[in-house]
Amino acid sequence: MTYAIARPDQGIAAALQQRIDTKTKPLGALGRLEALARQIGLIQQTLSPALREPHMLVFAGDHGAARAGVSAYPQDVTWQMVENFLAGGAAINVFARQMGMGLTVVDAGVAHDFGTRPGLVNAKVAPGTANYLEEPAMSAAQRDAALTRGRELAQNLAANGCTVVGFGEMGIGNTAAASLLTHCLTGAELNGVIGRGTGHDDAGMERKRALLARAIARGGRPADPLAALAEYGGFEIAMMAGAMLGAAEAKMVLLIDGFIVTSALLVAHALAPEILDYCVFAHRSNEAGHVVQLARLGIEPLVQLDLRLGEGTGAALAYPLVQAAVNFMNEMASFESAGVAGKA
Repeated sequence: MTYAIARPDQGIAAALQQRIDTKTKPLGALGRLEALARQIGLIQQTLSPALREPHMLVFAGDHGAARAGVSAYPQDVTWQMVENFLAGGAAINVFARQMGMGLTVVDAGVAHDFGTRPGLVNAKVAPGTANYLEEPAMSAAQRDAALTRGRELAQNLAANGCTVVGFGEMGIGNTAAASLLTHCLTGAELNGVIGRGTGHDDAGMERKRALLARAIARGGRPADPLAALAEYGGFEIAMMAGAMLGAAEAKMVLLIDGFIVTSALLVAHALAPEILDYCVFAHRSNEAGHVVQLARLGIEPLVQLDLRLGEGTGAALAYPLVQAAVNFMNEMASFESAGVAGKA
């Protein structure tokens, strides 16, 4: 499986920097917004970038290991939260509405039948993964089907005019899967990337650590991204990785949320390192493993708000900063146009 992701042509870089530097401000005075504006200009290969049809994709899936106690919440919360998304009552609904972003919920593998519903894409690979404590979470065929479907979803958004897409997820047990993937793909020590997830107390944390150590004892620590994804991933993580790759192929701006979303990006990055040029990392999560992921990728995210909710909430909250970067590039006067003297 190959992905046609090219690094943005740098031929326009000097002109972009000149446009940024001649705005009515001291050099570098808008800080990281300037780098963000330059990045988006490079992605779109224009001095006047535009954010069109912004959209959030929230992928949902169940994990076979959830029933063993890797989460503080029961597995039924996955489908119940999908219902909450569809009713418009979750945090991501609130923030997406506020930011003027479209929102699509993708059933990648929830153990529930939702029927045909507005705002829901039925892309179910299976009703939840297998229990990785006993066997691989998914077959190679299931993994590849999830990657392919995610790629198609992102490319459909691009075909409908979307230039910026945020990624979110829902799946009880998916912080555990993200920890296992992070351990495999970064080489970090396992206990250093296990966090409290949905709110484990100390006893719950000990149980989670023991269960994930048991999973590694069974399945090993594959460094190959596709092998690790099949061994420990979730269908929502796999489909999200495919969507990220498809979005980068379509030269979209990718808004990357927290720990679980970044675990999908670790897979995508291992398959196509060029994807990083298209990624805007929204925030640093309160999950310990997210710090490890960001360090491995060499990334400093836009904000730190101590979030650990998921759903794509951090990506949606960071979107106004992305808008601000594009808007100052397009609307702020230059020294020449404003008749303002430059630095002596």
